[in-house]
Amino acid sequence: MRALLQRVTDANVTIIEDNERRVVGEIGAGICAFVGITDDDDEVVAVRLADKIANLRIFDDDDGVMNRSVLDSGGEVLVVSQFTLYADTRKGRRPSYIDAARPEQAEPLCERVVDRLRELGITVATGRFRTDMTVDLRNDGPITLSLEI
Repeated sequence: MRALLQRVTDANVTIIEDNERRVVGEIGAGICAFVGITDDDDEVVAVRLADKIANLRIFDDDDGVMNRSVLDSGGEVLVVSQFTLYADTRKGRRPSYIDAARPEQAEPLCERVVDRLRELGITVATGRFRTDMTVDLRNDGPITLSLEI
C-alpha cells in the first residue's frame, strides 16, 4: 500500500453529479492522504497504514518543531483513493497500472483505512470511489511525504 500525504490547511473533493458540482468530502487543517492499493495488500496492511498516518509527527509543537501527529494536533484527514500511485512509468510514454489492485479489492481496503482512522478518533472525510474527482487543497509547509507499507 502506498500513500502520498500532504499536510494541509484545508482540502476538499468535488464530483460532478447530474451536471452539478458537489462537494463530497472536506476537511480543515490536517492531512490529505492519497491512497494506492496493490494486489498483495490486505486488512493488516490497511490498518498499519492508517496507524502510520495517524501517528506521523508532521505538525508543529509550541516551539515550531514537527513533534505532533494529526492525533496530537486534533487535525482531520481527507482520504482519496488513488490507483495511479501504482503507475509503472519505466517503459514507453503510457503508464501501466497493472500493479494497482482491481476496484473490488481496493475499495474495501481503502474503507478499512478510513474506518481505522475513525476508530482512533480522527475526523475523516473521503472522496468517492470509482468517480472522477477534483481535489482542492492548500499544502501547508509545504509538507509532502510518500509512504509505502
